[in-house]
Amino acid sequence: AKCQCKVVPKQRTNCGYPGISAAECKQIGCCFNASVPSVPWCYNPKQKKVKKVCPNDPYTRINCGYPGIKAKDCTKKGCCFRAHPAGVPWCFYHRTVEE
Repeated sequence: AKCQCKVVPKQRTNCGYPGISAAECKQIGCCFNASVPSVPWCYNPKQKKVKKVCPNDPYTRINCGYPGIKAKDCTKKGCCFRAHPAGVPWCFYHRTVEE
């Protein structure tokens, strides 16, 4: 993603070798920008930002508890709790999504 390559030139970490081409650099999953001298032109992208969310679709829930688990015991385990609908886990794992 383009926004992952917006790294301050002084904070770039080298991702290639001296003289690497833009094509080779991108092929190995790195960013290439030759506009600033004396900093790495082929560099590592920024880490993707992720956040934990409780999935909205009750049928995609992955069980994190046991039948009859209490909400506070579920959240103590770091999981989501929603006591509805019937027939699906009420205590279930978060999903991670990219911001």
